[in-house]
Amino acid sequence: MKPSVHGRTLSSPMSYFWTMIIFLILAGFTAAILFRQAHAAFIANPGLNGLILGVLAVGILLAFNQVLSLRPEVRWFNSYRAAGSTEKAGREPVMLAPMRALMASSQSGAISTTALRSILDSIAARLDDSRDTTRYLTGLLVFLGLLGTFWGLLGTIGSINTVIQGLDPGTGETADILNTLKESLSAPLQGMGTAFSTSLFGLSGSLILGFLDLQAGRAQNRFYTELENWLSSVTDVSSDFAPAVVENLAAGSAEEFKALSEHLARLSQEGGSNQRSTAAMASLAEGIQGLVRNMRTEQQMLRDWIEAQQEESKALRRTLDKLTDKIGGQ
Repeated sequence: MKPSVHGRTLSSPMSYFWTMIIFLILAGFTAAILFRQAHAAFIANPGLNGLILGVLAVGILLAFNQVLSLRPEVRWFNSYRAAGSTEKAGREPVMLAPMRALMASSQSGAISTTALRSILDSIAARLDDSRDTTRYLTGLLVFLGLLGTFWGLLGTIGSINTVIQGLDPGTGETADILNTLKESLSAPLQGMGTAFSTSLFGLSGSLILGFLDLQAGRAQNRFYTELENWLSSVTDVSSDFAPAVVENLAAGSAEEFKALSEHLARLSQEGGSNQRSTAAMASLAEGIQGLVRNMRTEQQMLRDWIEAQQEESKALRRTLDKLTDKIGGQ
């Protein structure tokens, strides 16, 4: 009997998408109010500031793509829950492809704990990989802002040195000296503008992209948590116990057979045609036959016990499904 596929569904990530849209609208409204100041800061170093805005635009697109890429996965999962079959769920998923393959091959609709951990690890790795680029771009914006700061400060220091070297208090009047000083200070002030404008754009872009990445991470975490909760409800714990017991039994039997065969070969080499050796070999053969019979009996008892446990598990699951339907109907 397949587990119930109705009831719990995955939440849509669009709530985080609209939160990101609203945040960008507020950021754009703030930029529109401060357009004159922002334009003046941008002109101070248009090349580096343009690069910062370009990196910000790429990061924004990637952050939105992380959220929107969850939509087809959620849609496929909810369709599978409603239809109860992977063939009727529609378009094949990308991130949930391992889960679809296991569900399609499982006749009972239940998965083992090993398969559960494998699916969750695969999905977690894919979610982390999708966010690596966005995290890198957030740090890159800070780096570009600091790069512009040091660039502007280096230009400022060089310009101040040139101004000091050009001053000659012993010649000319005071008014001429002040006019020359005022004209010479334009270059250092331009360098300071370059330094502070790139820091402004870099840190602002990092703030915007960091918030968008945070929302994308929250959407992915909710998707992962809800999927983990559902997979835990359809996990068959007893399916991992049976193979382990059979494997241990097979390993123990193999060791016993190996010891018996070695003993038989040693007697054959030592005794040759001796009657005692022949009697010992016959006794060993009877012992091996008895061991085989006992092993078959134990394996049959183990199979009967496993089938009984599975029937009890199915009965308990049917009871829980009925209770869930009754609670949902109320």
